[in-house]
Amino acid sequence: MIPWLEGGEPFPPLSSALLDPNGLLCAGADLSPRRLLDAYQHGIFPWYSSGEPILWWSPDPRMVLFPGEFRISRSLRRGLRSGRFAVKLDRDFEAVVRACAETPRRGQHGTWITREMQSAYRRLFELGFAHSVEVWLDGKLVGGLYGLAIGRMFYGESMFSCVTDASKVAAAHLVRFLEEESFGMIDCQMSTPHLASLGAREIPRTDFIERLRVLLAVAWQPGKWPTDGADQPWI
Repeated sequence: MIPWLEGGEPFPPLSSALLDPNGLLCAGADLSPRRLLDAYQHGIFPWYSSGEPILWWSPDPRMVLFPGEFRISRSLRRGLRSGRFAVKLDRDFEAVVRACAETPRRGQHGTWITREMQSAYRRLFELGFAHSVEVWLDGKLVGGLYGLAIGRMFYGESMFSCVTDASKVAAAHLVRFLEEESFGMIDCQMSTPHLASLGAREIPRTDFIERLRVLLAVAWQPGKWPTDGADQPWI
């Protein structure tokens, strides 16, 4: 059994999270900005399907990407150099979240990005915590990602791609920006082959929390996000 949170009850200690399913910590509460920001700052995130109660997770190990370890394949480098894509940031956050929710994924039926979740992250966007990286081709949104920036920590939530390498182009531009702003880690939450191909790896939850505390202690003003992708050439 896992605890059920009511109102403003605090999250239980991470050590009480289940081993199977890995990281399930508790259920209940709400998706208010205050609750979500508290969760992320403690290494916890919501993940549940439509019709289920809100479920909160903190898996061990944790999948993360250190910006300096991002891998750029030859094909991705060619895509970045080609100039085919226009990369924008925070131009159409809602469209990115909606596309992440609606894009079919192999082996996955439905989406965890429910309407309730979309509304919750829209509020965080309005408060300057949530951000999107968008990849445009001939004026059409063809890929992107969204997540949260708190302190010098970025929490990746989801990405999508309608054309080859579009989501990877978004990730490459995100990493470049985060490196320039001295962000130390990107939380990828769960392990997937796609994330591993980009250089993400698993670390123990205790290590994740230690690094998280350090990065959250370094201030970074919410909302100070560029309007376009980096203009430097990709070499």
